[in-house]
Amino acid sequence: MENRRITAQKLKDFYTHLLMEEKSAATVEKYLRDTRTFLGFANGAVITKELTLAYKSFLQEQHYALRSVNSMLAALNSFLDFLGWTDCKVKNLRCQRQLYCAEDQELTKAEYLRLLQASGKQPQLKLVLQTICGTGIRVSELKYFTVEAVCRGEVSVRCKSKTRTILVPGKLKSMLLSFAKKNGITAGSIFVTRNGAPLDRSNIWSAMKKLCYRAGVAPSKVFPHNLRKLFARTFYGIEKDIAKLADILGHASIETTRIYIMSTGTEHRRKIERLGLVI
Repeated sequence: MENRRITAQKLKDFYTHLLMEEKSAATVEKYLRDTRTFLGFANGAVITKELTLAYKSFLQEQHYALRSVNSMLAALNSFLDFLGWTDCKVKNLRCQRQLYCAEDQELTKAEYLRLLQASGKQPQLKLVLQTICGTGIRVSELKYFTVEAVCRGEVSVRCKSKTRTILVPGKLKSMLLSFAKKNGITAGSIFVTRNGAPLDRSNIWSAMKKLCYRAGVAPSKVFPHNLRKLFARTFYGIEKDIAKLADILGHASIETTRIYIMSTGTEHRRKIERLGLVI
């Protein structure tokens, strides 16, 4: 058991392994971050099942959300698999499927429209919000919206070794090409910084947060992924086709898509009250 200590080289090799597995950049970053959290807890100790179980308990005591704990354990188990120390892996926490989402974290369409109004003097940001919310893409997929792809009306998005095609609505296509022409962008990514580099998650996150006060929307609701979820709920409300929605969003599992289309607690309570069983 003495050789079961984590070294800088093992972590470096794990990083290479994740790249070879063709994990997305965001997944690689998260797995490494979560693995370092475990290493901080281990503090140089020999890795044993007792230690990983203690870490699992530690995460619960830190009041992380159940989903966050399971996500961190998934990263740890992946690392242990890579090292061949499978006897030290731990099971995820079990939970009942969530029936509704937290009211204070879900962005409504009315709030989204207020964000658009508040971003009126920032045409690039306003177009970013509409592109994510109007197509359901991940913020990391904005880079695939090139002048060439938008002219075709179809954007090929690659994520986790999979490719899917995003159809660009006519109105959005016109807006994107008009923006590109006005800013002298004749080829390549439409959404770029002043230096010509594609906008990244941090650029967009920061800009969105600055809109909160002017739009009168709680900061807890304003981040790029909530635009994607608003697209999902709106699409499902019209089409009622979860399989098609999963394909559009690029989900491998419909169970993931279910999380996106959950109603809020208020809506769930209203449906229960309509049963008329409490007199």
